[in-house]
Amino acid sequence: MTRVLSAFALLFFSINGLSQNSNKSFTVKHTSDKIIVDGVLDEPIWALAESAGEFQQYFPADNVPAVHQTDIRMLTDETTLYISFKVYTPGSNYVTPSLERDFRAGGSDNISILFDTFNDGTNAFLFGINPYGVRREALISGGGQSLNGFTTSWDVKWRGESKIHDGYYTSEMAIPLTSMKFAEGATKWRFQSYRFDMQSNERSNWYVIPQNQSVINLAFMGDMHFEKPLGRSRTPLTLIPYVNTIADKDFTTDVSTSGLKVGADAKIAIGNGMNLDVTINPDFSNVEVDNIFTNLTRFEVSLPERRQFFVDNNDLFGSYGGGRDANPFFSRRIGIATDSSGNSVQNDILGGIRLSGKLNNNLRLGFLNIQTAENKDQEIASNNNMMFALQQKVFSRSNIGVFFINRQTFGNNSFVTEEEKYNRVIGVDYNLASVDNVWNGKFYMHKSFQPGDNEGNISTGAFLGRNSRYWNVFSDLVYVDEEFNSDLGFIRRKDIVKWANSAQRLFWPKEGLINNHGLQVFNILTWRPGLDFQNTDRNLEVSYDFEMKNFSRFGASYSNSYIFLTDSFDPTGSDDATELPGNEGYNFDSYSVQYRSNNAKVFAVEAESSIGRFFNGSRFSVGAEATLRIQPFARLSLDVNYDKITLPDPYASADLWLISPRVGFTFSKSIFWSTLFQYSNQRDNLGINSRLQWRFAPLSDLFIVYNDNYSVNIFEPKYRSINLKLTYWLNI
Repeated sequence: MTRVLSAFALLFFSINGLSQNSNKSFTVKHTSDKIIVDGVLDEPIWALAESAGEFQQYFPADNVPAVHQTDIRMLTDETTLYISFKVYTPGSNYVTPSLERDFRAGGSDNISILFDTFNDGTNAFLFGINPYGVRREALISGGGQSLNGFTTSWDVKWRGESKIHDGYYTSEMAIPLTSMKFAEGATKWRFQSYRFDMQSNERSNWYVIPQNQSVINLAFMGDMHFEKPLGRSRTPLTLIPYVNTIADKDFTTDVSTSGLKVGADAKIAIGNGMNLDVTINPDFSNVEVDNIFTNLTRFEVSLPERRQFFVDNNDLFGSYGGGRDANPFFSRRIGIATDSSGNSVQNDILGGIRLSGKLNNNLRLGFLNIQTAENKDQEIASNNNMMFALQQKVFSRSNIGVFFINRQTFGNNSFVTEEEKYNRVIGVDYNLASVDNVWNGKFYMHKSFQPGDNEGNISTGAFLGRNSRYWNVFSDLVYVDEEFNSDLGFIRRKDIVKWANSAQRLFWPKEGLINNHGLQVFNILTWRPGLDFQNTDRNLEVSYDFEMKNFSRFGASYSNSYIFLTDSFDPTGSDDATELPGNEGYNFDSYSVQYRSNNAKVFAVEAESSIGRFFNGSRFSVGAEATLRIQPFARLSLDVNYDKITLPDPYASADLWLISPRVGFTFSKSIFWSTLFQYSNQRDNLGINSRLQWRFAPLSDLFIVYNDNYSVNIFEPKYRSINLKLTYWLNI
């Protein structure tokens, strides 16, 4: 194991570029003229601004200029970056599913711009707008390797408007320089832009990107030069107070409560590169609810972080280790505790601070400290949750990071055992990203400490991938010691050595309806060191997929699985069911087909079905999501998943249903209403979440949130609440 990891590490450090090759650029001129942000490019100064140059097609081809071109120009004064767009289109039948901010780019007409303000190819700010002037912003981290580094819950104040003309639309943006971090005296940022044209099924980029690479990948950017060096960023102090009134009832205990909750967040800039976030008595009742799922595995499933406080520079904290198997810091653990009955319950956060950003062009710092509340009735101790991280850039786009995590109880409570008083983790990660992003990878080693338990406790792994036009391959090796613990992390399994490998061969037809198609072989092997390295899990999957030029996709796959159950297990999750016996192996296979239509259509559908063996029985599954768009004011969707599990007597069989209708209305660009129903008979729950949002001022909102939960096997209410929450964004 040590030799294999050492070989991985040696290969990582040998793959690196000497510099980033940006051969496309333009100049941002300085102006003192007044620019009115109305989407109408009638200010004379725009004619004098330099055009960024033509766009290159990304889809359906990536080696020709875009058929429908885009003209971008930029100007800056002492406080603001101004951007103008002239976006040529084949008509005015634009696809705009919603007027709500932070829309999804895929399946709609829009244009986005990216700024890598520290020229490191690792982090960037994204701003987007559509023909109706609807805006979005996002943070990009991890070099834009995947959508895991694309965070839309980031919010910042800026202005933007659009105007529709015959055969094109125009847009203007005014982005305060204080909205972004950059080095004082900067004369150059790296830049990229991409747009979606649903009428011609064309996607295009300002800086050319191969189709095998992500459209947000930061390896592919040009340069924007400032005519006048940027000054010091003088970000004002931002206060975001809130008031929340709540009334709820727990029907299982027949207890009703009501009350008033107040708190606040503050955002403080420290120099040009650092942010200090402070929260006091935070409230996340307005955050969107998680999608529920049918879990047929033995393991926990991670869910995305949606709370604004944890978002900025989130990769500094959450990107260590293996995200699927051995992530030492998972921010969703904070605010969740285990009560005396072993149930996961909400644990109030008293307050916290979060310092993150750039110390210089190559060194980033992250520090987080949050205190949670004590609840003696539920035997929950008050805990201090802390993480400190440093990340040093090496080579062109790679970095080395180190961290320290500490979870420490406060107080002398009899229900806290000696072993539970603290948990600490230290670690080092090396993240590889080559200049052209053909090579990417990770090597890490982490160690945990608890009272009386300091020997071993290692988690380590190595990942190496190569993504070229015709081949996409990777190998991932993970080891998690049985005694390794990270109370603030996401560790699916311990006592494992896991090796995953994938190879995909892509084909790119020059003509016809198919854009690309390819064969992929993916396998996972897991051994248990504590069981004399017994091979307890094997999975082999072979799939073939087609991507069409009309944005639809379909494919088929075959999988073969072997699972050795060390403990008894009921895959149906049924109450009082006879579990499959432990200390026994199960081998089964299945076949599946998948289809996804063009999601830009008024009616779109995505479906998957599989059939085959399952442990010592069989399983048939079908899932589909249908979406109806009534542009731009309504979006209706229905998500249905059905699993029929048939096991021989005396084991449980089950028909598992998950049904999730969702209704969303955007009455204007400031008033939104969405309602989500989630029915799951596996979880014995029907949940209703309805949220009305009025954005009465920039980033200031009034929310009315209604939640209702019912048992479905014996239909009766479980929990009900209604919140009225007011937040106001105040710059001082």
